[in-house]
Amino acid sequence: MTIQEAQKQVDDWIKKYGVRYFNELTNMVILTEEVGELASVVARKYGEQSFKESDKDKDMADEMADVLWVLVCLANQTGVNLEEAFKKNIEKKTNRDKTRHINNEKLK
Repeated sequence: MTIQEAQKQVDDWIKKYGVRYFNELTNMVILTEEVGELASVVARKYGEQSFKESDKDKDMADEMADVLWVLVCLANQTGVNLEEAFKKNIEKKTNRDKTRHINNEKLK
């Protein structure tokens, strides 16, 4: 699935099941909440925190998908083509950082 196809699939789902998009501010808050849930799983899986009983059924892939879902919602409702934006972002990072990381002694 392309990013553009994902944006269309989310839009179709919202129109069929979601009634309408939440407003941009609400979706920004939901995105922050979803990133926090992902962070919690990562902290417990890779960090020093242990899983609470209520966290044991949390799935990192599902939490990442939740983040992506809300990000796609925000892109759709604000007219952002994520596929084009991502291509431009990779280009920007490549131009800016093409030698930065390779020459970073901390990464060797």
